[in-house]
Amino acid sequence: MMTRVSPVTGVSAGSAVPLGLKVLGDGVNFAVYAPLAQGIEVCLFDEQDNELGRHRLPARSGDVWHGQIDGMLAGQRYGYRAYGPFEPTNGLWFNPNKVIIDPYTPEITAPLRANDYLFAHDIQVQGDIVMDLKDNAKHIPKGRIPGQMPFQWTSERPHISWRETIIYECHVKGFSQKNLAIPEDIRGTYLGLAHPASIEHLQRLGISSVELLPCFAFMPEHRLNDLDLTNYWGYNPALFFAPEPRYAQQDAVTEFKIMVNALHAAGIEVILDVVYNHTAEGGMLGPVIANKGLHPRSFYRYFEDNFTHYIDNSGCGNSVNSHHPYALKLILDSMRHWMTEYRVDGFRFDLAASLGREKWDFSPEASFFKAIMQDPILSTAKLIAEPWDIGRHGYQLGHFPESWYECNDKFRDTVRSFWRGDQGVTGDFATRLMGSNDVFHKGTMGYSATINYVTYHDGFTLHDLVSYNNRHNEANKEHNMDGHGHNLSFNHGVEGATKDPQIIALRARQKRNFIATLMMSQGALHFLGGDEIGRSQGGNNNAYCQDNDISWLQWAERDTQLEAFTRQVIALRKSSSLFSDMVLKGQLNFQSPFSSDEVHWYRPDGYLMEIKDWHNPITQAFAMLLSSDIKDPAVNLHLCDEYYLVMFNASDVDLEFTLPANPISGWVSLCDTARNDGLLPEEPAVARDLYLLMAHSLVVLGKAQKS
Repeated sequence: MMTRVSPVTGVSAGSAVPLGLKVLGDGVNFAVYAPLAQGIEVCLFDEQDNELGRHRLPARSGDVWHGQIDGMLAGQRYGYRAYGPFEPTNGLWFNPNKVIIDPYTPEITAPLRANDYLFAHDIQVQGDIVMDLKDNAKHIPKGRIPGQMPFQWTSERPHISWRETIIYECHVKGFSQKNLAIPEDIRGTYLGLAHPASIEHLQRLGISSVELLPCFAFMPEHRLNDLDLTNYWGYNPALFFAPEPRYAQQDAVTEFKIMVNALHAAGIEVILDVVYNHTAEGGMLGPVIANKGLHPRSFYRYFEDNFTHYIDNSGCGNSVNSHHPYALKLILDSMRHWMTEYRVDGFRFDLAASLGREKWDFSPEASFFKAIMQDPILSTAKLIAEPWDIGRHGYQLGHFPESWYECNDKFRDTVRSFWRGDQGVTGDFATRLMGSNDVFHKGTMGYSATINYVTYHDGFTLHDLVSYNNRHNEANKEHNMDGHGHNLSFNHGVEGATKDPQIIALRARQKRNFIATLMMSQGALHFLGGDEIGRSQGGNNNAYCQDNDISWLQWAERDTQLEAFTRQVIALRKSSSLFSDMVLKGQLNFQSPFSSDEVHWYRPDGYLMEIKDWHNPITQAFAMLLSSDIKDPAVNLHLCDEYYLVMFNASDVDLEFTLPANPISGWVSLCDTARNDGLLPEEPAVARDLYLLMAHSLVVLGKAQKS
């Protein structure tokens, strides 16, 4: 039998900083935060996960165990074993039979998979919680010592302003998994997203930023494993520094960098959807993977003096205690790692209200926000909040600090309601178009920090929004009880697929209405990847566990007309600052008379909207005139360099719309969702006095060129 020899040549005290590992010229320094541990061992493994040796960290400084181990090479596999009291009712889970992954490890050797060896207690014993004596070394991935060769970056960050930001949300695997233009061996990977076929689609579409569903190393829940399902979305992180190896062909670290470099070269930002509010270690009786085996009482939130019950503001079993200095440091170190090592441009924080909680409740002056604001690296990132969690006072839309933008569910719900034909929402709809200034009052200028969206990964896709009245989540094996029940959707007469040409045409028009409304709204924008090609999930509005055709983009069945329309309306938005910059000019007086120097509102008869019109529940059609600083558009509109009239008709009847402020050269049709599949004709029609605004349609008219 071959003798396995540890590569170690010496162990010394090393340093307590930085936490995690640091590769040195003659070895590796390890520093582990474990205040209640009695000892920490660094365990080394070969490629078959056979243990080569254990090396006790020889020094302790305060709450940090540390030591330098000489002779270790790049690529060496390692993990920790922690010694201390096994007292679960006191929040202590020390079990040296279990290898623990370094919370700071920059890379893991394999994907994390649920298995019974990951529990520190014996799950076969009923009643009492007793230590599990089985060794898990063969059943858990290991950290890996990184190499010292730097990645050769060839592109710079795009540095796109918020005014220009159009975010495209996608899943690394789902985006390219079914794209036949990409080599089969890299479909569904970081390299697949970096492939020229992927980049070309994003560039042609005209988006500015890609927002990737979670890319931290995660573990599917045991419950899903038992149901033969998986956590496809990845909202169950185990580690905050290591990229998910499932999306790598060979080397997740290098391939993630290749992807970022390729997107940056194309002028596209990379924003990570990050989950810092909870981990895959679940509740009290959950698995022990990293933090729980070293410092659970510091890392998770508990009820007062009761370590048997975790506070669960996430709905996933635990809540990371960002109020504690160590947990806060780990999160900030992680963010800094992704910005410096991988050069990502920003973060979208899942359940961000949880991170802004002090001891109990949310505060816009929480330590988390202050720490980011003063950090010279993190303060330059795009910061996006999902502005709620499920805890007490968890809904915090509009209450995040000045530099944060927020996912605006009020925009989503109001726009859906308006186009569904609900009455009494027109005034609210106009408020959402103008940046939701009733919600956002940030900075001395009172600018809006809204991120407008119609669809997100959690919920119906755009196609399903106009095709289903009810969720159809049977494939999730939860008796169709999961997912949101209030979708503000409308199937237009038939639930799901249909061959009725009238319903098909109306659904297509409504999709164009939603996309055009989003692109004509003030604020930063979020677009769900796949909506531009008509992606459907078959009515599943919670496809988090569906790693299959339900979730993947079906490129062979793409709706090319909708794709072309999306490109045109994005290009129209980008052609003028009037569609995105109005809210940056200061507070609009939007209560009375619902107008400003740059925005005017009209009835179908051509007269200005009055307060009574906004409050009339049957008002479902109106127009929005965007122009430069013109007090009286009826007289001075022709003096503007550019101006646009956006007309909305959510009613069931066609209307002859009297065009206000008739310019001398007439109006040119730039977008009509009811005509020509919404595509701009080669010779746009010029209108002067009246325009036939079809039922369920949106029209954009602009300044005609002088003949």
